[in-house]
Amino acid sequence: MLPIAVPTLALFAGAALALALTPGPDMLFCLSRSIGQGRQAGFASLLGIVTGCYIWAVATALGLASVIALMPAAYHAIRLAGAAYLAWLAWQAFTGPDGLVVAGAGTGSATPLLRLFRQGLVTNLLNPKVALFFLALFPQFVDPARGSSFGQILVLASVLNLIGFAVNGAVILAAGRFAEWLGRRPGVARFQRWFMGTIFGGLALRLAIDTGR
Repeated sequence: MLPIAVPTLALFAGAALALALTPGPDMLFCLSRSIGQGRQAGFASLLGIVTGCYIWAVATALGLASVIALMPAAYHAIRLAGAAYLAWLAWQAFTGPDGLVVAGAGTGSATPLLRLFRQGLVTNLLNPKVALFFLALFPQFVDPARGSSFGQILVLASVLNLIGFAVNGAVILAAGRFAEWLGRRPGVARFQRWFMGTIFGGLALRLAIDTGR
């Protein structure tokens, strides 16, 4: 017996696709990295986000996400930490040398890919909205009669990540081509740097003031 019924899985995939196609923090984060530093930077950040989603899925299965939902202090602490982290990334983008952000063809990114992966991961983990999303959506598609809830949640997380990777991957590829076009033109590094800083700053502000749950 499959861990999840096919009709249930199809319904979840449709919801995941609708979510992936809606511009949100993950898409904007990958977009800004891709335009600012090229496709490799975008995919490294996306892999960090995917890993974060798996961690939240495990936390949901273990009941840790419920703690965040039931404890306003924990929720707001994570939210403010996430906003501060994004604001720090924005500050780095605004104050960094122009040369660090040039993404010409074949140049790649001056920021190590592992660091970009960690930034995508930390950004995802410091967004309590992700925990609440998993807590609100996943239990609706878990059927205890079909076996381990933990296994079903991991299957759902894999479907969510595969669809999200496909959609955001397409965004990264398109943005990467645009970054290469910009990189062949002198004087664009400042635009790329300010674009990244504006996106990160906007996400930080959104997370800081969005207290609704």
